[in-house]
Amino acid sequence: MCCRGKTRYDGGGDLPIEVTGLSHIGIAVPDLAAAATVFRERFSCKVSEPIDVPAQKVRIVYVDLGNARLELIAPLGVDSPLAKFLEKRPEGGLHHVALAVADADDAAAAAKADGLRILGSGAPAAGHHGRPLFFLDPRALLGTLTEIEQAPRAGDPPPSH
Repeated sequence: MCCRGKTRYDGGGDLPIEVTGLSHIGIAVPDLAAAATVFRERFSCKVSEPIDVPAQKVRIVYVDLGNARLELIAPLGVDSPLAKFLEKRPEGGLHHVALAVADADDAAAAAKADGLRILGSGAPAAGHHGRPLFFLDPRALLGTLTEIEQAPRAGDPPPSH
């Protein structure tokens, strides 16, 4: 795929995280219903039903673009970390890029071995879909918040949303 083997960035260590594809691009929005309407009506995209993600204090919808997905994200309250993002950018904007990997635990171990800081607890946690994911500190990755998400595996239970 795109990143097989070892890649160097800015004199840092090797990045042995084997990416299998793009999971989604996260876009912060101040009004989730309005943003979903834009993609559904203006661009004829299929938009999922809203999904509350209490652990991250956000509500999301997925926009199917055919060959990619957008994740539109809105805060569930003023104490959501996303609310702080929207204070700085009230119109919303690019929040993160999510890369798919075969095994999130292996990717986390590789990231730690390479000196990359995993945000939050420092370990993968189950996402709303039940699969493990984690976020990498954007200071190490071109200023971009990067989510590493385990791709669905055969036999995984369906998402509970």
